[in-house]
Amino acid sequence: MNTEYSVKLTGQTQPHASIDDVVIAFARMAKLSEDQARNLFARAPVVVKKGLDSATAEKFRSALEKIGAVATIEPPLGAAPSAAELSLAPLESAPLTPANTPAPAAPARPAEPARAPMREVVVEEQPGYQFRIEGRPDYAFLTVQIPPDETLKVEASAMATMDTNLRMKTKLRGGLGRFVTGESIFVNEFTAEGGPAEIGIAPGAPGDLAHVFLDGNVIFLQNSAFVAAAMDVTLETKWQGLVKGFFSGENLFLIRASGHGDLWFNTYGALIEIDVSGDYVVDTGNIVAFTEGLEYNITKVGGYKSLFFSGEGFVCRFKGQGKVWIQTRGVAAFTSWAHWFRPAAKG
Repeated sequence: MNTEYSVKLTGQTQPHASIDDVVIAFARMAKLSEDQARNLFARAPVVVKKGLDSATAEKFRSALEKIGAVATIEPPLGAAPSAAELSLAPLESAPLTPANTPAPAAPARPAEPARAPMREVVVEEQPGYQFRIEGRPDYAFLTVQIPPDETLKVEASAMATMDTNLRMKTKLRGGLGRFVTGESIFVNEFTAEGGPAEIGIAPGAPGDLAHVFLDGNVIFLQNSAFVAAAMDVTLETKWQGLVKGFFSGENLFLIRASGHGDLWFNTYGALIEIDVSGDYVVDTGNIVAFTEGLEYNITKVGGYKSLFFSGEGFVCRFKGQGKVWIQTRGVAAFTSWAHWFRPAAKG
């Protein structure tokens, strides 16, 4: 009979790991929110996987220990098989003698109340770098663990903190498009030399951060949204088209991110991820990113009278299947609102 094993999270952490870091890493592995992960640790011990063979159970236990948690396997690997597993035949009855007469039965203990079954959480190892995002959604701050001898691309001037064994190299990106839009034409590359290193990244705009792991797929970003990416992620400036770019009132260029690895981008305000199936309309000032395969077209909301007097301008009409990330605030709308509060020169 093959033994089935369960992996149980005990809720403890290794001495080198803080509980917050472990909870964040566990939430990412188990595809849970941080609050859900924190609640599971509070309810520990809790089964995170069951019905496994010995090799798979050890793999999951190792994955949990890798992020700083402590897990056990039940029954323990290498434990002696039970009588049921060995299918032992019942022994023949022997005549009762004073030597083998059973002792009087002990008084029955009151039954313990039944405990609720442990919740099973499917834990999967996630590709990419370990990271955490703090301060969201208003002032999100990104911290990334860079493995030894690997490199992370970061938007120029976004680095806030870094370990001393990180080496920075500045490179051009984006070409003419970056000059036209007024965005930085540089990207900094941070390489961990001689061991792992940590970098803290603070985007310029006050708002949230999003993370996507690219696996051969493509995402288009508004020109100012890029924050950081792995070296195997290719960043290209894509021309929107003269009419689209001019009349949108936004960027003339999009960043086309493709390849394999982590990609982070930021928003102005909070972030909302929308699954598009069919048609969907978004104000051009609220678009942060969208997936390849969605067709898009820039149009005005109403007539030209509405364009100049309604306060509404151009929108992007998406069509197809994919995802769109939007921001809850628009820079143009904010500057228009703040304009009336500027100090006026007294004549």
